[in-house]
Amino acid sequence: MDTFADHPRDRPFPERADQQVEAALGQALLAQNQLWVTVHDLDLRITQTNFTAWALDAPPVPPGSALNSILAEPSAGQVEELLRRVLETGTPISRQRSHLRLAHASGRVWALSVSAFRLIDSRGRPVGVAALYSDATTGREDVTHRAMRHEASLRVGRSLDVARTAQDLADVLVPTMGDLAAVTLAEAVLDGNEPTRAVGGGELHMRQVAVASADGRWPDQLLQAGARWPRLPDSQALWDVQRGGVVAVTGREQMIALSGLSGDPALIRLLVPLDVHACLVAPLFARGLLLGGVLVWRTRSSPAFEQEDAETLREIVTRGALSVDNARRYAREHRTATALQQRLLPRATSDVPAVETAGSYVPAGGGAEVGGDWFDVIPLPSLRVALVVGDVIGHGLHATATMGQLRTAVQTLADLEMAPDELLTHADDLVQKLAEEAAPDRRDTIGATCLYAVYDPVTQQCVLASAGHPPPVVVRADGTSETLAISPGPPLGVGGMPFELTRVRLEPDSVLALYTDGLSQIDDDAEGVTGRLVDVLSAFCRSEPPQRSLADIGRTLLAEAADPAPRDDMTLLLARVRALRQDATAVWDFPADPAAVADARKAATRQLAMWRLDDLAFATELIVSELVTNAIRYAGGPISLRLIQDTHLVCEVSDPSNTQPRLRRAHTNDEGGRGLFLVAHLARRWGSRYGQSGKTVWAEQTIPG
Repeated sequence: MDTFADHPRDRPFPERADQQVEAALGQALLAQNQLWVTVHDLDLRITQTNFTAWALDAPPVPPGSALNSILAEPSAGQVEELLRRVLETGTPISRQRSHLRLAHASGRVWALSVSAFRLIDSRGRPVGVAALYSDATTGREDVTHRAMRHEASLRVGRSLDVARTAQDLADVLVPTMGDLAAVTLAEAVLDGNEPTRAVGGGELHMRQVAVASADGRWPDQLLQAGARWPRLPDSQALWDVQRGGVVAVTGREQMIALSGLSGDPALIRLLVPLDVHACLVAPLFARGLLLGGVLVWRTRSSPAFEQEDAETLREIVTRGALSVDNARRYAREHRTATALQQRLLPRATSDVPAVETAGSYVPAGGGAEVGGDWFDVIPLPSLRVALVVGDVIGHGLHATATMGQLRTAVQTLADLEMAPDELLTHADDLVQKLAEEAAPDRRDTIGATCLYAVYDPVTQQCVLASAGHPPPVVVRADGTSETLAISPGPPLGVGGMPFELTRVRLEPDSVLALYTDGLSQIDDDAEGVTGRLVDVLSAFCRSEPPQRSLADIGRTLLAEAADPAPRDDMTLLLARVRALRQDATAVWDFPADPAAVADARKAATRQLAMWRLDDLAFATELIVSELVTNAIRYAGGPISLRLIQDTHLVCEVSDPSNTQPRLRRAHTNDEGGRGLFLVAHLARRWGSRYGQSGKTVWAEQTIPG
């Protein structure tokens, strides 16, 4: 038996059924909140729409409104042209992707899929057009937010400077997300340190590091970039941000109330823009540390912030916080390496009898780490001086530590008065040992170049040897300049190759320039750069006033070479050489005859009287007597005695033997063995060095006054 609903008498007429279906379809379409529908008449006026249901914060759309009441220009014109074409041709369009701006939120761009078809009556005449819009992004993510995320991924973090990273973060947010944006950072972060944990209000030790404005002008009454944040009152909003939450506030009065600023006009004027009506605050959290915060304001007619804005800001700020923390950690390591290197380097200027020197160092710019460049000025016995410049491979703390080891080794070897080629050979062995002790993945990165020069003001001779280092430049006293032709050996650490000596005579007041390859790499044309370096040094050394300060020359030259930022560290050591007066030295030759000891004492005493150094006569007689006696007894002749007088009195005895003297402790009954013991007590210091044939034993005394 049929049910009541199936009885033919109770079924509606076909015409009425069609009308009911059409009405139900229209009501269903207009009730959708995931699908935006507009129905237009022949003049493209809106007769029906569910726009208010689709966009919850949109104002009502009265019947008869134009499309520009919903869409902002030029989006409204583009869609009207599309609908007019459908109305005229009758050809529907389906799922055409368009980027449209809404009239009530023109700052946002929506990716919408548009479909449209012509409406006809029962007689087949056009009566209008219907359009359906659906969100073409996943999860209603709009194009603006995706573009912001993409721009943030490209811009934020490209610099290892904390302030630059903060400014990039603010620039990404304006004007796309807001009209004003500010980035605050803890003062400890700016110094490269970890910030202290912030709890509640009070003195937060924050600074306004970066600001951005849609019109390019930051309001004068607001906290300016670089200014320190004032003490803040305790508030729930502040606690929420410090705990990692993103806080959105609508309305200026609500901002003031939630921030606890009520009753403090000065703070309100400093922290709340005059025409603001929406604010979004997000913390900069990275690795469990609260580094600072980001504030975004919307002013004038901009819409309030939505949940998608908060989520987008959270994602961008999370990326930004990691970039800021990376820059902070780099700044700390860079500062540590720079401080370590500066502590390892000698004083910038020195003035010894042989030379006046000035060293300058500029670390690499553009985000590169501090390297292993070093220079040194080592006073040697007999008024000689060693000049050293070196460059360790690589950058960072490892290179700086290796530089410290090498500098100490070179100083120790220099005190042994080795020839430059022999010294570099021992340094080469040391670098090979350091490479063997290093981790397997770092062995190929341990090496160095080095230039070692010894200048003697008595003979005016400079002896040099190079381990893969650029040749020095000399600007002579007559104004001529040149690059010294040296035969460089391999870099330190290669091993198995000899180092060659180069000898050159330097006239008094000549300037010798030793530098690292960073100075010759400021241009791709290394030879051209070296030529320009020669010309610039020559011009500086000849410039007025005469004898321009070496420190001033070095600073000026490196400042010009470091603009733009250098790709590698640059080190420059300038040395203006001096010659000792001819009457400041005296030399005698004696045979290997015990009677010559008395002659040597008398000659030394007469010379001290001529120099008016009678106060040193007794000690000098004993020193000369002991040294000459040892040479006659153990080495044979000929024997040479030389006295050098400047800031110190140096007594040298040379003999043909290669046996080094050794200080030993004589026992009570021993008849000898006390000679060097006396010399060591009478002299300021003493030592011995090998020559081309034989050795020289020297003793140095301080001249009173």
